[in-house]
Amino acid sequence: MARPSTAEFPPSECSASRTARRAIPRVAAVVTVAGAVAFVGATPAFAHVTPQPDTATQGSETVIAFRVPDESDVADTIALSVTMPTDHPITSVSTTPIPGWNATTRTVPLNPPVQVDGETLTEAIGSVTWTAAPGNRIAPGQYLEFPVLIEFPTGVSEVILPTSQTYDNGEVVDWNQPPNPDGSEPERPAPRIMLTAATPTGRDQSAAPGSGNGPRAGETDSTARWLGGAGLLLGALGLGVGVGALLHARRAAKRN
Repeated sequence: MARPSTAEFPPSECSASRTARRAIPRVAAVVTVAGAVAFVGATPAFAHVTPQPDTATQGSETVIAFRVPDESDVADTIALSVTMPTDHPITSVSTTPIPGWNATTRTVPLNPPVQVDGETLTEAIGSVTWTAAPGNRIAPGQYLEFPVLIEFPTGVSEVILPTSQTYDNGEVVDWNQPPNPDGSEPERPAPRIMLTAATPTGRDQSAAPGSGNGPRAGETDSTARWLGGAGLLLGALGLGVGVGALLHARRAAKRN
């Protein structure tokens, strides 16, 4: 059998065909990487029960919203309970109505009593519990915020608030672990409020809009959404470029 002549298959066309075939797996890799970038950029950090904001001023009354995501794949959240410290007692807590949820504040005796600003305290706020009314819950993939007005103590730099989350299948998740000795986050960290010293005027700068003393409620969430949107945009652009290159390479292969 006679070999094809170089006139029938010019070297330039043979080279173009080989280049197109080699480009296909490379383009496929580009598409895969672009998809991975989109996924990584759009995936939020692992969610926990977190306070919003996580800073306040000593001795101030500050609204703290406990952001509660449902991390289960099969169960709904039906209750949340926040335990208040007794070594530095919290004497005043106020809740606000949340449709479909009932709030209960419990006081506990202090034994021995605690001296605060020259006053002897024999009881303090022990916990605040929110329970879902029938037909209400936090479903998987959803979250809800539970605001509470807290009068923070003085003479302490932080307040740790162990929290338990109850699911409708009976599971109870305790968010009660302090930071690890090396400063890293534990598996189930307890919500923690960092307290700053009051200003000479006594005003609560942590709650003032634009004060710059720590993130405001929703600020962290907005940043996460912006980063997620940017990741999706970059991923979409990379995916579009990769798909276009793949189609071009296939058409070149067919022509040759």
